[in-house]
Amino acid sequence: MKPQNGDTVRVHYTGTLADGTEFDTSRGRDPISFTLGEGDVIPGFETAVAELEVGQSATVTIPATEAYGDRNEDALQQFPLEAFGESVPQVGWGVELQNPQGQRVNAMVVEIGDETVTLDFNHPLAGQDLTFDLELVQIVSE
Repeated sequence: MKPQNGDTVRVHYTGTLADGTEFDTSRGRDPISFTLGEGDVIPGFETAVAELEVGQSATVTIPATEAYGDRNEDALQQFPLEAFGESVPQVGWGVELQNPQGQRVNAMVVEIGDETVTLDFNHPLAGQDLTFDLELVQIVSE
């Protein structure tokens, strides 16, 4: 039996990039648990899990548009270097900021100029097709 919207599922997964680089896995720890239809995971992942039966495995490639979206060049923004105070940022650092609505947002330092720091607010996996090896371990609620 396949899970339905509203069912909580437990899933083991391994995610890889197009070049085969593994970016995340649940192997070696507990499977992830989420409720279908609540948007807790990327859309393509949820769709693929909904097609599995308990104990079944599958390998699926999820296009960027159904994963973390396409890269948005407007998500690159410059900030004055002085906004970082005494802490001189380094390229590759992750930073957490607060937007005007009070929500926390993550960004990556991608460039440091003489007077500015360029931050990338895209998700690190934006613009990439993702491949997942999935196994539906359990449907917790049916």
